[in-house]
Parts: sequence; structure tokens; C-alpha cells
Amino acid sequence: MSSTPSDARFPDDFVFGVATSAYQVEGDIENDWSDWERAGKLKDPQARCGDAVQHWARFFDDVPLISALGATAYRLSIEWARVEPRRGHFDEAAWAGYRARLEALVKAGITPVVTFHHFTHPRWFHQETPWHEPASLGAWQRYVTRCAALLDGLDVVVTTLNEPNVLLLGGYLAAQMPPGLADGRKAFAAFANLVRAHVLARQALRDRGHRAPVGIAQNLLRFAPARRWHPLDQALQRLADANYNHAFLEALKTGVLQLQMPGFTAGRERIDGAEDSTDFTGVNYYTRAHLRFLARPPFVDFSFRDVHRRGLTDLGWEWFPEGFGETLRQVQRYGKPVWVTENGLDDRAGSRRVAYLRAHLAQVLEARRDGVDVRGYLHWSLMDNFEWLEAWAPRFGLYRVDRDTMARTWTPACDEFRRVATGRVL
Repeated sequence: MSSTPSDARFPDDFVFGVATSAYQVEGDIENDWSDWERAGKLKDPQARCGDAVQHWARFFDDVPLISALGATAYRLSIEWARVEPRRGHFDEAAWAGYRARLEALVKAGITPVVTFHHFTHPRWFHQETPWHEPASLGAWQRYVTRCAALLDGLDVVVTTLNEPNVLLLGGYLAAQMPPGLADGRKAFAAFANLVRAHVLARQALRDRGHRAPVGIAQNLLRFAPARRWHPLDQALQRLADANYNHAFLEALKTGVLQLQMPGFTAGRERIDGAEDSTDFTGVNYYTRAHLRFLARPPFVDFSFRDVHRRGLTDLGWEWFPEGFGETLRQVQRYGKPVWVTENGLDDRAGSRRVAYLRAHLAQVLEARRDGVDVRGYLHWSLMDNFEWLEAWAPRFGLYRVDRDTMARTWTPACDEFRRVATGRVL
């Protein structure tokens, strides 16, 4: 019998899992992101996702890799462009392929955590039914109705949307990801329609008789004033926290979407069906950003600082596990169970991930001791993958992937994850 105090160990029903998204791992997908790459919009204009890490072709061989970690959940996404390459035309073989993959997970004792939208869209979407237009919702409803049918008879967890705040900022305000706009009016309309999209997806599941817990996966940054004494830097921190971190989550709690981002976008709208429309709060946590007010456009300087002299991650982000605990406590305000839907770091040498895991899982235990109902932890990522604008340089995987051979290699972080997932103690 273990002598570890009960509040210093993870309970038997706590879920340990890993996460990916379709475009980043599956390979051979033609969508808005593949077009973005061809237009030279990545930091390396020559970079391409291409065959990614061939997870679509190798999926059934990859399932045992998940089990070997002691993981009992796997977050994956449905690639809309794969299943509806032309508007209104479904690829039945692709739907059947996803069904077979979900069934393989369940058979292996792994709960699928299924994401319906993880940044990417079919090529036709932005041209014919962009998010800032009402037509987007008809296209979305057709798609999520099929997603709901795909899940019939399966025990799953659902995240309808991944990081809608990132899509708003990157796609509609900063023009750094598809659709590549910098238009505040369209940004608010798109954000409101993404709230409606969540409501429609949840309703599609309930109409189908699914009782799966439904939420979103929200990117939650810790923000700090670059100059702690400066009132405008302090104001930026408050605005960033309210609008970037919480506006979408508040809309799913209260039914009211409210944005106040001076110089970028603003609006307030009540959205039918949005009130109390989640069953859990999904937390994607990575780092902290320091904000400094500028007297000229873009008015905000956004930076990462090595405040505690731990060394920045290889992507240049602050290593700040304390912010993880702060974030978990902060989302208690939504009154829902919490799932950590992503947490990880870019560690290209593979020398820091073990310590990162220990530090961040310790924060989960501390948050649970403080009464936060954290139900599961999904590490980003199962394996190295294509990291959007950064392409192939970052390495977030527990398994290291050689892209010449596509070999998956067990790492010391795999040992650590398995030790905690199976032993329940740090």
C-alpha cells in the first residue's frame, strides 16, 4: 500500500492522455493552410506540411504508442477538408476512415477526445462561406451533423473548437493565418459566429442522443505588465486577460459575447443558446507574455521574458509553470470541470521535457488540492508535428519523429509520462 498522501497523488479516475491535430500529423491534406504555405506565408517560405508525419497512413501502428505511454485518452481532430473537399460533397471513404480510427482507439481502451475544428478549413470555405458571413453557419451545421453521426455508439469527449481566440487574432486581426484579414468589423462578426458554431455543434450531438461532455479548448496565456508600475501596461494586461482569455468562455457561460479591444475590434451581442453551453472548460496552457504600451501603432509590444532565469523554451517562450496553476484556479469561475486539453514545450534537444512535465503536473496537483476539479491532462504532443507558422523546427512530441524515415522514437519524457500515468504520483 502506498504511503503517499491522497492529495499528493492523482486519483485513479484522473485521465492522462496525449493530443494532436489532423493537419499537423496526418499528411496529404489540401486545405486553406496548404494554400497559405504555397503563398509563402510561413516564417520559412519554402516550408510545407506535405505528408506531415504520415499519421493517417500509420494510425493503427501509432495506437500502441499511445497505450505504451499509459495514456487512456487521445485528443485528435476531424479534418473538415478531408471529409468535405467540395462544398456539399462528402467523401464517404474519409468518414469511414475516421470511424475505423475511433473504433481502434476505443478497442485499445483509449477514450477519443474529438475536436471538430482545429484551425483548418476546406479550400472553398473562405471563398464561399467565411466565418464573418451568416452562410458559414449553414456550412458548419451540415458538417457537424455528420460529425455527430460519426460518433454514434462511442464513448467520447468532444471539443467543438480549438482556440477560437487564436483564430480571431491570427486570422482576422493580425493577418497571420487564414483567412489573412485585418478587419475589426469582420473580426467581431466571425467571433460571434464561432460562438454560434459551438452552440450548433453541441445541439447536433444532443439531437443525435449523444451525452458526451462537450466543451472548447481555449488558449489561455498569463499576461503581465512589462513595466509593473506603469498604468497603461497594467490596463493592457487587464484588457488582454478579459478579451483574449475570457471573452469566448464568458459568452458560453452568460450567453453574451463582449469584446473591447481598442484600436482592433469591439462589440456586444447576446447569442441564443450560448448560455451555459459547456460541460467542461478546456485549458491549453503554454506560457506568459509581457505587454508594453506603445504610443504609436500597433500600440502593444508583446514579449517573453526569462524572469526566473530558467531559460526560455526553444520557441522563445517563458517557462512559467506557476502561471499554469494560476490559470487552472482562474477558470474555476465557470463552475465546470476542467480538462487540460494541451500543455507542452518545444524541446529540440529533448533535455528539458521531463522537468517540464514534473513542474506542470505538480501545478495540477496543487490546483486540485485547492479545490479545482481538474479531470484530465492531455500532453501536447504525442509526437513531433508540423507547428503552423513555425513549420518543422519546433519539437513538441513525447515521441521524436525522424521525418526522413518517419520512425517514432521513445524518449526519456515517454518514460516519465508513463511513470506518472501508471503510478499516479510525481
